[in-house]
Amino acid sequence: MREATIKRVTKETQIEISLNLDQQSGIEIDTGIGFLNHMLTLFAKHGRFGLKVKCLGDLDVDPHHTTEDTGIVLGECFKQALGNKEGIERYGTAFVPMDETLGQVSVDLSGRSYLVFDAELTNPRLGGLDTETVEDFFQACAFAAEMNLHARILYGRNTHHKVESLFKAFGRAMRTAVTINPEIIGVNSTKGVI
Repeated sequence: MREATIKRVTKETQIEISLNLDQQSGIEIDTGIGFLNHMLTLFAKHGRFGLKVKCLGDLDVDPHHTTEDTGIVLGECFKQALGNKEGIERYGTAFVPMDETLGQVSVDLSGRSYLVFDAELTNPRLGGLDTETVEDFFQACAFAAEMNLHARILYGRNTHHKVESLFKAFGRAMRTAVTINPEIIGVNSTKGVI
């Protein structure tokens, strides 16, 4: 079973995340930020992942540390759960419509960290989440997981719909990328490692 549980404690946040790539073993999310909880729940549901997140963060300061550090630990969980990445598809792309909005996420579990984020989020706050931290979340996750992550909004108006389409697309793209394909011998790279 490909799974990981990681705890990370700093002076700003205390986070524990459990991730199961192969079994929808339940979704329990508590970051202290309602909108982030909602997005992570959507990510796990549409990615068909078991995901448990518990975070105590310095929300009296602002939501930045909680959002970014949650991305770090989630990325670390993916890296650990994937192990040597033998047999995985490696790549995943998903387009997700949300009413007037269309979002796209593409990932490459390459062992190289890179984020391209192309989304204009005109509403600065959604519930308790500063929307500028959405990019910070994806960057933290991409760098900790050592993956390329491209997230973009092709078009749309409503900021809630834009962010939701990205998190759903991220889940679906990751589901494709982590899927084991019996036709792949070793790792899906001419280098022999990813």
